[in-house]
Amino acid sequence: MSLKILTAEQIREADRVTIEEEKIESLELMERASAAFVRAFVKLYDEKRPVFVLCGTGNNGGDGMAITRLLISQQYKVSAFVVGDLEKASKDFSTNKERLEKFQTPQHVQEVGQLPEFPADSIIIDALLGSGLSRPITGLLAEVVNRLNTSGAEIVAVDVPSGIYLDKPIEAGSAVVCADMVITFEVPKLAFMLPGSGKHVRHWKLVNIGLSKSYLNEVKTTNCFTDTSTIADIYRRRDKWTHKGDYGKILLIAGSKGKMGAGVLCARACLRSGAGLLTVHVPASGYTIIQTSVPEAMALVDSSEEEFSAPPVLDGFNVIGVGPGLGTAEHTRQAFKKMLQQVDVPMVLDADALNLLARYPDLMEHLPKKAILTPHPKEFERLAGSWQHDYERLEKQKEFSRKHGVVLVLKGPHTSIAAPDGRVYFNSTGNPGLATGGTGDVLTGILAGMLGQGYEPFDAAVLGVFLHGLAADLAARDMGEEAIIASDLITFLPKAYQKINDPSFNISAQVF
Repeated sequence: MSLKILTAEQIREADRVTIEEEKIESLELMERASAAFVRAFVKLYDEKRPVFVLCGTGNNGGDGMAITRLLISQQYKVSAFVVGDLEKASKDFSTNKERLEKFQTPQHVQEVGQLPEFPADSIIIDALLGSGLSRPITGLLAEVVNRLNTSGAEIVAVDVPSGIYLDKPIEAGSAVVCADMVITFEVPKLAFMLPGSGKHVRHWKLVNIGLSKSYLNEVKTTNCFTDTSTIADIYRRRDKWTHKGDYGKILLIAGSKGKMGAGVLCARACLRSGAGLLTVHVPASGYTIIQTSVPEAMALVDSSEEEFSAPPVLDGFNVIGVGPGLGTAEHTRQAFKKMLQQVDVPMVLDADALNLLARYPDLMEHLPKKAILTPHPKEFERLAGSWQHDYERLEKQKEFSRKHGVVLVLKGPHTSIAAPDGRVYFNSTGNPGLATGGTGDVLTGILAGMLGQGYEPFDAAVLGVFLHGLAADLAARDMGEEAIIASDLITFLPKAYQKINDPSFNISAQVF
């Protein structure tokens, strides 16, 4: 079962139900959350480093007051500061402030100059606003946020960095805390998955605070975060009595003169992902290249020396992948259209196949249902039009998937995978090392291989994207992010498979 990503309203309801079911006060739930934060914090950070806790006067600030008290009991050198109107403070904040004052009196900051100089090795805990944000951060609070961001200290946010909404974009002119780490409560936040707000979150960890299990199990959401439990539900080990025909007869249409590398990467990734039988259709100039580089694959040769100009006979193939290195010449467009009119098997479309769809929208009506499309943001913009912010982009992705009956994989950090029924899964693997040419071609090959093995298109996309990112993570561990090239992902794909077959492997290790 995947981790659900809940709305702000659903999270508030989870708090309410928990308080009602357990017949506890909200203050007790706050104490539970603060204790969970501190347990994670002490695993991550040395008690020798000075800690400064910046608190607002709402419930996030109440967490900060409790966290300060609990860190003092753990022998941390910690100082608390309060920013905001104490007369308008929440009840739970005021109670926790009184509890803290038995050990330390927090300093009330009424101008930014009252903040201390933060040593280079210090940690600042952001408990200013959290998920309680109701308007843009301006005035004194904005000055404080800017001071934190320029301090050089490591910033750890409580639940959500101040300035970020859970369900809508950051407003123009608002200050936003840039957190090195966020220790967030109970469920991942949608804001962490989207680039506009996610760029303010370098890393995040999840802590359980004991919210109502019955509510969390029953609450409906279309957004989920892929973890190892998701993969365990999807992944199927091979049966002893199977043969190569059981794992797909796959056709890849890829490559053109000067772009055969894309076809080679796609083909090798397809085979490494577990494909049974692979045939690659290439222009005549690519025949020697593909036969030499991928001897395990069969080759079909186009009548054109340089490009895809006519589809081969499609009978006998149960998966088709098309696009890497294809080009967008007129002959290629005509061949692509003719092929789409004949196809009735699952497909993966990437790169120039997407560019052709965007340039000639009439081609969309010929797409088979549940095809997998894998655009990066610019390619998706050409397909679906522009957007004002990330939340609108997400809605466009869902609508595009629903309207055309396709699985749409929007590539990027936390790649999002949309199904025609409205579900969106955000991926948990991968790193900036993937920002290099050819990694998308590798993904196309992996996804074609997953379809060939009999996975349903949405499951194939979720599993394939996860393995693709995991291979990148394993490669980065060995060689660093900057040095990764696309073929490294193919090299590390077997190790990614070994990982998901290891019972001790748990991507939810980020859950404390």
